[in-house]
Amino acid sequence: MAANAERLTLLLSPTAERGNTMRRVRYQVACSLDGYIAAPDGGYDWIVIDPDIDFAAMFAQYDTLLMGRVTYELMKKNGEVYPGMQTIVFSRTLRPADHPDVTIVSDRIKEKIDELRALPGRDIWVFGGGQLFRSLLELGCVDTVEPAIIPIVLGKGIPMIPPTDVRSPLELTGYRLYEKTGTWLMEYAIRKGAAQSLPGAVP
Repeated sequence: MAANAERLTLLLSPTAERGNTMRRVRYQVACSLDGYIAAPDGGYDWIVIDPDIDFAAMFAQYDTLLMGRVTYELMKKNGEVYPGMQTIVFSRTLRPADHPDVTIVSDRIKEKIDELRALPGRDIWVFGGGQLFRSLLELGCVDTVEPAIIPIVLGKGIPMIPPTDVRSPLELTGYRLYEKTGTWLMEYAIRKGAAQSLPGAVP
């Protein structure tokens, strides 16, 4: 267990320290055992915070946040800010002039992600929003899926990923158990070039 915890720590270290030339796009998210990231009303008070999780180190891995409109508006309503982070919001309805503190992207999504990957910096966090994760996954723009499995069955809620026509094989690259709360943090790399359209999918 200790060796796997150490491996996950190394995998989650900032890009500059790993020596990689290409930034990763990572979907790191807390979810229930039955695959929900929020209650039906968007609530997340069911998420237990393990005292052994180093949130400062977690946020230090990233310098860019990607989010959909709903997540962005919820963060804005709650007064949540992340200094030093570039925030990019994917929306076809928000006007850039009304939100000068973030970058609004409405089209050319894959091109924008490719541009971000090529820039120097740390990794890129798909910060909440199953709809956005699905869109980026279908475009081949996500490198890792990293669920923190909270020991609860919600029964219903907002899914980690809505139904998709793409099947994406994963490879387990690290994991850690936080024993005080029973939370599992997993890291899966998406096997590039192995995605398949499901039977009956619209091309």
